[in-house]
Amino acid sequence: MKVAVAGCCHGALDKMYETLELLQRRHNVRPDLLLCCGDFQAVRNEADLRCMAVPAKYRHMQTFYRYYSGEKKAPVLTVFIGGNHEASNHLQELPYGGWVAPNIYYLGKVPSLWPGPCSPGPGVTGRPPCSAGYAGVVRFRGVRIGGISGIFKSHDYRKGHFECPPYNQQTIRSAYHVRNIEVFKLKQLKRPIDIFMSHDWPRSIYHYGNKKQLLKMKSFFRQEVESNTLGSPAASELLQHLKPTYWFSAHLHVKFAAFMQHETNSKEELPKATKFLALDKCLPHRDFLQIIEVEHDPSAGDSLEYDAEWIAVLKATNSLVNVTQSTWNMPEKNGLHAKWDYSATEEAIKEVLEELNHDLKIPCNFTPTAACYDPSKPQKHMEPVHTINPQTTEFCAQFGLTDINDRIQQAKAEGSGRGEYEEEEEEEEMDSTGSAEEPSDYNTDNSGLSSINPDEIMLDEEGGEEDLSTCSVDPSPDHPPDFSTSFSDIRIMPDSMAVSSDDAMDSNNEDLEKSGVSKQEEEKVSTERPLKRISGDENGNSGIKKIKRRNQAIYAAEDEDKTD
Repeated sequence: MKVAVAGCCHGALDKMYETLELLQRRHNVRPDLLLCCGDFQAVRNEADLRCMAVPAKYRHMQTFYRYYSGEKKAPVLTVFIGGNHEASNHLQELPYGGWVAPNIYYLGKVPSLWPGPCSPGPGVTGRPPCSAGYAGVVRFRGVRIGGISGIFKSHDYRKGHFECPPYNQQTIRSAYHVRNIEVFKLKQLKRPIDIFMSHDWPRSIYHYGNKKQLLKMKSFFRQEVESNTLGSPAASELLQHLKPTYWFSAHLHVKFAAFMQHETNSKEELPKATKFLALDKCLPHRDFLQIIEVEHDPSAGDSLEYDAEWIAVLKATNSLVNVTQSTWNMPEKNGLHAKWDYSATEEAIKEVLEELNHDLKIPCNFTPTAACYDPSKPQKHMEPVHTINPQTTEFCAQFGLTDINDRIQQAKAEGSGRGEYEEEEEEEEMDSTGSAEEPSDYNTDNSGLSSINPDEIMLDEEGGEEDLSTCSVDPSPDHPPDFSTSFSDIRIMPDSMAVSSDDAMDSNNEDLEKSGVSKQEEEKVSTERPLKRISGDENGNSGIKKIKRRNQAIYAAEDEDKTD
């Protein structure tokens, strides 16, 4: 079957679907499924805009609300993950995934309950925290599709997802930071994954593609590439564990292809490889869309389906719910935990199938839960509220799971009565840099980009983003999208994925150079004006001042682009 993969959509659904329709008219190509790798921006109204972590001047309604209201319907089944520019209050309603509009499915935030006797961080007492993990797995025509939403920040990695609207300056950002529980749950999967999506790139993936061409297009990545700090270490861990056939990402706003040959753990294990592709953002003359041919089950139906193993993992970890922002550790086989393996047994998977009478079809039970934007009656002062979505209520009742939003509301009410909730928020504000807590599982703090990228919507602790109103695309008749990508360059690297000092092999990557970057992008490289790099302070610190200067440079570059 044909699968269309899109990069950062930024709410420009009309333009994205118009591009697909243009493909059908001109090239007789009609995809069966559309995947979007984050920054989808399912914004329904003005309150949702207030929950999106961008400066006020960059908050634009875009076109999703037309699909939410029923004015329009997505012409192709669309499945998406969250990025770092989302209406977090809307997506938080669907911790197990669900329909945000007819024919548009959010892959979900796995309600990550405290799975047994895990150990909290040093100095943490009381009940362990709960988090709402941004991940999920579904099936379509027999193809298994998984994903993890958000971006990596080490200082939030070991916390629970305690955030809920109305958000403050800290929680509006931390709400979409990847947590260790998400990675833990996904690592319980044993059956093969066909397609996996993440918003930020797996760290080190650039060593498996045409790194030379990447740095030619994005020279400001050089420092992070050479120090092996570009991308998400959590996503890299999942890549090595899940070994999916395809892995798609976005976030860095550049098209890049790579091929990773995985090491085998035993002589009996068959070799596996992953075809990686990062997509550009939605702008004219950009390769933000890719069509791939994926093997599928011809006998399978055309409905989106639950994944039985994933449901079994959720059921196995549904215990001891608590909603705090304390740090905590995942269970390990280290003598400290009574249980550390939460993978699904064949018996547990069979039980799920029996509960569903072997009908895994996800019900089309979309229900609006908020007023839709009306251009004739703007409500600029609409406030966000924490909503319980009936889709989540139905899902939890069907599988005996806990509705994390219901529990968060209870905990917030109880905590406010004792004055604890406000105290926790103050604690979070003081701890926003992560300096007051034990280091993360990973010793670096990179959300996927720490250099100046004039082409990227980057979120740092002080929150600097580009103008989202530019993120729409009309395909040019003279420059149709390039839909051919080759993955002929194979490299085998150890699990450590250490940086090779020998970059000479980049010169041999002609296939990837031709396929990973389109002619449109090459033309843009020659016409782009370079952006002067802004370094840290004299002491080499990379704190708030550096972040602010970096964001100012990004805004300046975006404004220059608009005036050209």
